[in-house]
Amino acid sequence: MKIEDFLRDIPNFPKEGILFKDITPLLLNHEATKFCLNTLASTLKDRKIDKVVGVESRGFFFGTLLAQELNAGFVPVRKPKKLPYKTISASYALEYGTDSLEIHIDAIQPGDKVLIHDDVLATGGTAEAVCKLIEQLGGEIVQVNFLMELSFLNGRNKLTGKEIFAAITY
Repeated sequence: MKIEDFLRDIPNFPKEGILFKDITPLLLNHEATKFCLNTLASTLKDRKIDKVVGVESRGFFFGTLLAQELNAGFVPVRKPKKLPYKTISASYALEYGTDSLEIHIDAIQPGDKVLIHDDVLATGGTAEAVCKLIEQLGGEIVQVNFLMELSFLNGRNKLTGKEIFAAITY
C-alpha cells in the first residue's frame, strides 16, 4: 500500500499557484488510515512518549490517533483565542506578515517526552513555533512528525537539532 495513492491534488487551492495535497481520501479509507498511522508510529515503538502535540487543524487527525497508539495524552496547539484556558503563544512568519499559535500553560509538564505531529512540513515556521512552545514549558521533543514533507521548501532548516520523520517526501 502507498499513502500517496490516497492523496488528491487540488490545483490553485487555497490560492493561485499552490498544489494542495488533500488528505480526505486517505481519511475515508480505514485500511489506508491504519497503514498511515503505523507508518507514522514506526520509528517510535520503543520510545517513551508522554504527550502528542497536534497542530491545528489537520495535525489533529493523526495526532489523536498517534496519542492512542502510543498510550500518550493529546495536546492541541491552536490559533489565537481558540483555547479556553490560560495559554502561552509563539509567532511565526507568513508570506505576508505573521501569525501565532497557542497552547495551554498546563498542557506540558517539565520533562514530558513530546511528539509533535502536523500534516505538512513546508517552510518550517509553524513547526519551529510549536517547538518553542514545548521547550518553553519544559517539554523534551522526541520527534517532529509529519504526514508529508515538501522538501523543496527547506523546512528542515528551521528545525536544526530535532529528529524529523515524514511518511512521504516530495
